[in-house]
Amino acid sequence: MTRIIADISVSLDGFVTGPDPGPANGLGTGGEALHTWAFSDDPDDRGILREATARSGAVVLGRHLFDVVDGPDGWDDRTGYGAGEAGTPAFVVVTSSPPASVRLTDLDWTFVTTGLPDAVTVARERARVASSDSGRDLDVVLMGGGATVRSALDSGLVDVLVLHLAPVVLGAGTPLFRGAAPHELIRRSVTPTTTATHLTYDILR
Repeated sequence: MTRIIADISVSLDGFVTGPDPGPANGLGTGGEALHTWAFSDDPDDRGILREATARSGAVVLGRHLFDVVDGPDGWDDRTGYGAGEAGTPAFVVVTSSPPASVRLTDLDWTFVTTGLPDAVTVARERARVASSDSGRDLDVVLMGGGATVRSALDSGLVDVLVLHLAPVVLGAGTPLFRGAAPHELIRRSVTPTTTATHLTYDILR
């Protein structure tokens, strides 16, 4: 079964970027600390990242995040999806208009201009095809940014919420849950490592 998994790193005070994020400063000031775990040598961190990348049949992201990862200081061979783990899922971008050009042409990009629910539908179909091709169940991963994940949660599109809780207080930035609708969650796992606490919740409908 294809699940919709929201997977995002967050600070102790609930921010998914530091202050002043932008294409040249994707995670904002101090925001790099949120993703220390993704580049850690801790075997538990590596295992969580490897599993998340392996289960990704398709990935949904918002336009602001796309502009960061496809920008001149964005993803490369070391910092691409999965931070070095093998994984080349289809990427589905929610946007009001497609970009004029794409730097990362070796990745499979689809641009959806009709809203997040349609983007999730497209990603679900891509993940189902990938599941059929690989012979194992693959999921749709919502990797962000924060507004995209929050909107998906509030729209009832998410089955599983994965938070990588970084031991940092940013004080400001992009909040994950600002103005969010209430949700009832069931905790499925907690994995503490040297760089983060990894939390997995099922979302009750």
